[in-house]
Amino acid sequence: MPPVRPSSDVILFSSGMPSVPKLADTLAFYAKKGFWAFHPRYRGSWESDGSFLKKSPERDIVDIINQLPKGFRDILSGKRYAVTPRKLYLFGCSFGGPAALLASRDARVSKVVALSPVIDWQAPSEDEPLDWLIGYIRAAYGNGYRVTDADWKKLGSGKFYNPIRHMKEIDGKKLLIFQSKDDRSVPWEPAKRFAEATGAKLVLKEAGGHAHSGMFSDPLIARRIMRFLR
Repeated sequence: MPPVRPSSDVILFSSGMPSVPKLADTLAFYAKKGFWAFHPRYRGSWESDGSFLKKSPERDIVDIINQLPKGFRDILSGKRYAVTPRKLYLFGCSFGGPAALLASRDARVSKVVALSPVIDWQAPSEDEPLDWLIGYIRAAYGNGYRVTDADWKKLGSGKFYNPIRHMKEIDGKKLLIFQSKDDRSVPWEPAKRFAEATGAKLVLKEAGGHAHSGMFSDPLIARRIMRFLR
């Protein structure tokens, strides 16, 4: 969604998985604040071609960053755009948290905001252990996510798409992380260790449960985000 006034500040949203890609209200919220707002689909999911998890999903984000100044086309109107970001922000939630955190290693990324991000795929989830999650996604989402057994297994290895393995490469000063102690989908302890090791700013609440991407436009969270971006 383009900004309501001329701007070259950009937000890329990497959302949770599985999820139905509905972020129009959140994109509009940030477009009104003067940002280009993008919500891409991971390779091999929904409208996007390819095979899901064949490549680490942060590559999807970096490839879009590479494309922005080269240009892109509005399918309905045919109008072409090109954006060379003045400031580039990554917002990642849950499964999409690692995409934002790992892509933060790119020098073009100004800051990152993560809600309930997966920090360590080998840390047990109370409600969504990986074996259960794989079966659930196949039964409930069908071809919404097109992925091989071998690529699913890469998540459980801890060597693939796993921020905790890359803490020494990540500049925590770029990062704002929100997490709740009663999150039953993504445990909070890895986020605390990650923030301490990298110097990231962690907002750790006693209650709040597991976040979803629509919460980026929640008034209380958004005010804190905007202070951090400024």
